[in-house]
Amino acid sequence: YHDLFCNVCDGLCDVETGVHIKKVRKFVFVVFSYVAMQLKRTCRFFANRRFAFLVTCVSVTLILWSTKRLKSNLTDEELEVVITNLRVDQLKKELKRQADGAVRSELWNISSHNENDYEAQIRQDEARKVPGLGDDGVPVILQGEEAKRAEELMKVEAFNILLSDRIPYSRKLPDARNPKCKDLTYDLDLPSASVIIVFTNEAWSTLIRTVHSVLNGSPAHLLKEVILVDDSSDRVELQDRLDYYLRTRFPPKVHLVRLGERAGLIRARLAGARAAVGDVLVFLDAHCEVVQTWLEPLLQRIKEKRSAVLVPIIDVIDDKTFEYMYSKSSLDFFQVGGFTWSGHFTWVVIPEAEQARRGSPVAPTRSPTMAGGLFAIERNYFWEIGSYDSQMDVWGGENLEMSFRVWQCGGSLETIPCSRVGHIFRSFHPYTFPGGKDTHGINTARVVEVWMDEYKSLFYMNRPDLLDRDIGDLTERLNLRKRLNCKPFKWYLQNVYPGMFIPTENVKAFGQVQNNHKCLDNLQKGSNEEQYELGLYSCHPKATSSQFFSLTLTGELRRENFCAEIQNPIVIPVRVIMFRCHGQKGNQEWQMEHPDRLKFDAVTHGKEH
Repeated sequence: YHDLFCNVCDGLCDVETGVHIKKVRKFVFVVFSYVAMQLKRTCRFFANRRFAFLVTCVSVTLILWSTKRLKSNLTDEELEVVITNLRVDQLKKELKRQADGAVRSELWNISSHNENDYEAQIRQDEARKVPGLGDDGVPVILQGEEAKRAEELMKVEAFNILLSDRIPYSRKLPDARNPKCKDLTYDLDLPSASVIIVFTNEAWSTLIRTVHSVLNGSPAHLLKEVILVDDSSDRVELQDRLDYYLRTRFPPKVHLVRLGERAGLIRARLAGARAAVGDVLVFLDAHCEVVQTWLEPLLQRIKEKRSAVLVPIIDVIDDKTFEYMYSKSSLDFFQVGGFTWSGHFTWVVIPEAEQARRGSPVAPTRSPTMAGGLFAIERNYFWEIGSYDSQMDVWGGENLEMSFRVWQCGGSLETIPCSRVGHIFRSFHPYTFPGGKDTHGINTARVVEVWMDEYKSLFYMNRPDLLDRDIGDLTERLNLRKRLNCKPFKWYLQNVYPGMFIPTENVKAFGQVQNNHKCLDNLQKGSNEEQYELGLYSCHPKATSSQFFSLTLTGELRRENFCAEIQNPIVIPVRVIMFRCHGQKGNQEWQMEHPDRLKFDAVTHGKEH
């Protein structure tokens, strides 16, 4: 019936209805042709042939019934008008159908053409992958011209993109966890996770590898979704080609949120958090690889303590060789977060008191601060505790702001030793900062004004250029602190970070070390160095960071975590270097032979004494 009906329809559509037939019969053919035209495009999709036959019978019956009524009620002239109107309407719809079909066909051809190109490009990219390359996190060293080419490209991407493009997206990683982690068990009914990854002009291979790693390394029932937030990338491959890749290579739980204009890391993460529906938000950078069983320890701890903000152990993926680097001989060892009075994050050794408190090297370990790129937080708690400071621009300072806020407002910040994630640490940012502003400095000034109370003077001593800068309205953040009934920063220093060196407290003296008109000076060294030599420079009118030293109660001449020492007193001339304070006195112990020459005119808390 189905085939016969379609053939009849095709024949009727070509019938010349006006030749040698009466008016009524002409009307029947036109109406039947009109109905058939509609059914012609429908019947070929009918799965049930009986239904198609039934529709045909009903249509013919209705037409005959209409014809009988028209024969008795309409004149020939009126019938001709009806016929004309029906044929015109039929012709209009047919022309529109053909036009729409042509447009759809053209669009389909364009889309098909592009998708064919994307598929070819992706397959070409996949063909470049060398099976097994970089497996188990072993280093890969390029040779000859490839090495030279990779070195040139590193100036653009800040890591070895040539090698990254050849390493498979789903490479195997070593199990870097402490063996004791394998003895731990996790609840079956853990909260679900939304993994949020923000990127802007990220290299294709590292971004895609990050997503593959998360999907492969996470239990499917716990991973609610992966949300990629594109912070207005303009690279061609991150446009429609990325959409196509996500649609054809990843499950539907991988979503893409595109921001119309550059928002910066902080606001982009807020956009991702608003789109998330999982119980826990897990923020990752776009150049990470996760170790097996990385997610369960985070979710288990949040289930136990909702107000705990968690960070995994962050291992280094070498930017040149893509080696997965971790301490194979001492899996118990890792560091927690600290900060400097200049407002930067730093790594510090776990205090002995914390090692004793936690009881086990695989137990949650309190951390004064976090690096900020990788962390997990219960979704509702994220909003309750104040999310991010949305007036911070682009990047910088948000990690310390959240660290101080969580601790001072009743939460905790912990490192979870059995969760490990590899991260490529780049030597520079391969993207631009809108407006060319010192976003890190301005954002950090917002942090110290809201959270550090009287200790903010120690920051401004390091950054006097920010004293008079416009850092935006702080009303909302100050009200947040009041509403959450948060503790003072002094409480934080005494209870969370008692090992933090405060250059103006519990010391014999602090200020400039002066001889005639010259002062000891760090000569703008030391920010990223393990050791550096001190020099002499003309004394500044006031004690600024480069000339600020403290003489501790144990005789250390100290700046932050560095102490002045003599490495080899036999060699002439004797050189004074700044090295990590070891607390053992010896070559880091200094004595003041003429206390009467001590002048208390250093800067403390923004005032002169």
